[in-house]
Amino acid sequence: MDDKRTIVLGEKLSLEDFVDIARNGALVEFSSAYRERVERSRALVEQWVADRRVMYGVTTGFGALCTKAIDPLQTARLQENIILTHSVSVGEPLSIEQVRATMLMVLQNLGQGYSGVRMIPLEYYRDFLNTGLTPYAPGDGSVGYLSPEAHMALVLLGKGKAWYQGELLSGEEALRRAGMEPLVLSSKEGLALISGTTSATAMAALSLWDLEKAARSADIVGAMSLEALKGVMNAFDPRVMSVRPHKEQTDTAENVRRILDGSKLIEKYAGSRVQDALSLRCIPQLHGAAKRMLADARSVIETEMNSCCDNPIIWPGDGEQEAISACNADSSYVGMEMDGACIAAVSLAKMSERRNNRLIDGSLSGYPWFCISEPGLNSGLMIPQYTQAGLINQMRMLATPSSIDNTPTCGNQEDYVAMGYNACRKAAGMAEKLEYVLAIELLSAFEVQQFADPEVPRSPATTAVLGEIGKHVPMMEADMLLHPHIEYLKNLIHSGELIRLAEKVAGTLN
Repeated sequence: MDDKRTIVLGEKLSLEDFVDIARNGALVEFSSAYRERVERSRALVEQWVADRRVMYGVTTGFGALCTKAIDPLQTARLQENIILTHSVSVGEPLSIEQVRATMLMVLQNLGQGYSGVRMIPLEYYRDFLNTGLTPYAPGDGSVGYLSPEAHMALVLLGKGKAWYQGELLSGEEALRRAGMEPLVLSSKEGLALISGTTSATAMAALSLWDLEKAARSADIVGAMSLEALKGVMNAFDPRVMSVRPHKEQTDTAENVRRILDGSKLIEKYAGSRVQDALSLRCIPQLHGAAKRMLADARSVIETEMNSCCDNPIIWPGDGEQEAISACNADSSYVGMEMDGACIAAVSLAKMSERRNNRLIDGSLSGYPWFCISEPGLNSGLMIPQYTQAGLINQMRMLATPSSIDNTPTCGNQEDYVAMGYNACRKAAGMAEKLEYVLAIELLSAFEVQQFADPEVPRSPATTAVLGEIGKHVPMMEADMLLHPHIEYLKNLIHSGELIRLAEKVAGTLN
């Protein structure tokens, strides 16, 4: 634990720091400004409860029951009740990193100082993150928020289940082993802990991080395929980019040029044909468009990460102090962006599969069919392309937008529902499937090297990548078990190591 970073919450949190906490276990602390904001809004809630002011979810029921007044003496019971009755998501649990990310989003949401909670539930979640206590939260059945967050909040009460030191325990036992006591919630806290776009934004942030890496990796893998297929570099000419100046298109073309700079194979076959198939010459355009969608998503997700998405909000301004019931908990922003990110992912995958097909199709590549010396006796790389086809079929299903759906809830008090949660949840599956599709193309780009003028030097960047892969993946002279090599290459992409290998030679990629 001592060698982990400590990230102080209180100022704007970047996507990089967010992932470092949720995925890598960076420690969390609060700034003095964070504490002051929380305590200021809490003082207002306590004052207004004592004054018997009407506040949604604090002195009233929830949703369609917002007209039902609650006696101030029952406010603690009301907050526990909302946790108990909202813990109804079902099915397979969210991953540990998704739950950690959601708790972090709760800290970010409530730490803006507009929610009126005490510091103690936030300190509990901080301690959960820092000690590795992770609530068990089923992941199916949310329309945008509420239920997964409620399962997480159960553990604060000593209920539900949680992972601690690799063991799934009752919430009560997990707290005991971590040296903590069950918490009694106070006014506003039960609602605040489950309200907002916290789980949706958390899953979006993790998936976006992986999709961004996959998009940059696609430039590297695509460039390696282009080189092996003796591609025409005219399609990456800066003059071509200048007359259609989309930044991401221009940046992608520059990435490919830098990755292939110094390739004697490209130089040898320069001028051998006028143009390549679209899966090769359209890399800047399609990769660029996908990256633009991911860049838009990052802007929205980072804004959402540093916002208050609670309802009601406690406005503490002098002379304007008020509990304002509105709908910052709506998940349209993150939902639409991640629906778009999923479309970007399947677009990158469909081009990768076509490039891979050109590598293994002997009638297109000019190399032995399926990158194997004796096709027929050997299947070579025939079947991984089937895997790509199956993955892309799944990806196309996942690319169907969730945010276009609407099923009213809460007795028509919530007659419009954003459905952003599933858009963000399916993005995680999209990112992983894209990594596998790219890994299979990378496997072919590696194995075809034995046939693609092996005596002619590749670019320095390609040589560095091929050299590292060659330490783990043998050159395929006869059929062999391929699955471990696909997994290795997928992890090379997921970890960012492929990017690091290329950037050591080509410099930081756009």
